[in-house]
Amino acid sequence: MKEAMVYEKAGGTDVRCHLCAHNCLIHNGQRGICAVRENKDGTLFSLVYRKVISMNIDPIEKKPLFHFLPGSTSLSLATVGCNFRCKHCQNYEISQYPRERRFAVPGRDISPEAIVNSAADAHCDSISYTYTEPTIFFEFAYDCARLAHEKGVKNVFVSNGYTGEEATRLIAPFLDANNVDLKGSDKFYREICGARLKPVQETIKLMKQLGVWVEVTTLIIPDLNDSEKDLTDIAEFISSVDPSIPWHVSQFYPTYKLLDKPRTPVEKLREARQIGLKAGLKYVYEGNVPGGGGENTRCPVCSELLIGRFGYRISENNIKSGMCPKCGGSIEGMWRA
Repeated sequence: MKEAMVYEKAGGTDVRCHLCAHNCLIHNGQRGICAVRENKDGTLFSLVYRKVISMNIDPIEKKPLFHFLPGSTSLSLATVGCNFRCKHCQNYEISQYPRERRFAVPGRDISPEAIVNSAADAHCDSISYTYTEPTIFFEFAYDCARLAHEKGVKNVFVSNGYTGEEATRLIAPFLDANNVDLKGSDKFYREICGARLKPVQETIKLMKQLGVWVEVTTLIIPDLNDSEKDLTDIAEFISSVDPSIPWHVSQFYPTYKLLDKPRTPVEKLREARQIGLKAGLKYVYEGNVPGGGGENTRCPVCSELLIGRFGYRISENNIKSGMCPKCGGSIEGMWRA
């Protein structure tokens, strides 16, 4: 266990956690919504510090990040736990583990130093805090990110965007990129995820303001967040923050507690892409449907093919020093020199 960051005493032995937007009031002997932060006699502890449940080397495109060192690899890791209860979670076995296994917190003991050394030894350009919500293992991610930053290894969050403002400001100096899920309307968040929309929007705006490269993903679920209004609202919000934020509109497949919903029709992804472009977004990508061309990066000025993709594989990359080789237009992102 490690004493938690970003909390305050709330009278007696109660504590108030401000790590995420739930701002849980936690009584002595109890845990927050994430089920991995526990109040012990008025001190809040992280129960997942150094307790890695999953660690792999992934292509950065899997996050998905398309404008951040394309073709590179990222050491990806997670602990158990999550501050959402998404009915469609594809990693529910680990994200919901403490809730569904009587608050058990498994994991392999790995130090931040070992994490960073593993990334360097494997020639990974970055470390991704992913699979579950990185905010709930913030102390561990923070210590890893600081060490990685010192050694020139980039840091990536793949997040639901519910990180509190104080935690966002703490991690931002060491965080290079964040792919944030923007899932749907406030109704969708309340009914499907156990959360609210506005804090996610605020995190996206703040991350951009603090200089973190941001991409946004929306998993499109038939009948739940796939209406023209839902998609237009998401696209227009992203565009209002920065039209150069890439938007990934991804195909849903039945999982966890949404086994009754069908896969997203490819036509719906095409429609969502057009909605995004109409809203002024420069880069909109179709996810989980390799081979259709919706994964490719084209110049928003002249439509030149810049990066060809098939799934997580790069077939060609023609971006030169962050510019289109045909028209010289600037292509926003973090590129290799």
